[in-house]
Amino acid sequence: MAIRPPKHPIRELTELYVEAIADAVANAPPDMAIGVHLCRGNFKGRYLAEGGYDEIATALFACPGVTHFLLEFDTSRAGDFAPLRHVAADKGVVLGLISSKNPVIETREEMLRRIDDAARFIDRDRLAISPQCGFASTVAGNPLGEAEQRAKLALCVTVARAAWN
Repeated sequence: MAIRPPKHPIRELTELYVEAIADAVANAPPDMAIGVHLCRGNFKGRYLAEGGYDEIATALFACPGVTHFLLEFDTSRAGDFAPLRHVAADKGVVLGLISSKNPVIETREEMLRRIDDAARFIDRDRLAISPQCGFASTVAGNPLGEAEQRAKLALCVTVARAAWN
């Protein structure tokens, strides 16, 4: 009997989660869009985790049955876009470039530049833009008012029109 070295805990958990997701969507209709959001926490504008997608990219971005991934990229704590090169050819990515954690309104130019950066690793026609997470993932919400939330959603529309029209 061969002795196998222990698996890397992150890779082992990633394989377990990918298998669970694939099992959960295995019987979905073939025309159903299925997205997976990777959340790092969103409580009163604070987060719980940080780090890039490098360690999980190969396994996760090939997950059977998933059509797209909604990924947080609103701050440098999410790492760079290089892991997007591992996204399977039949899947897309929604770039969570707009922060729902703080009231600062991002600039159109910065968002367009970041989309260009991401498009170095995955075809632009497989990309979209959104806020990185919900504006009120818990009853406590985040430190944004309705005006900032509306402005951030309007920015998503403006940037999407500029980037994909």
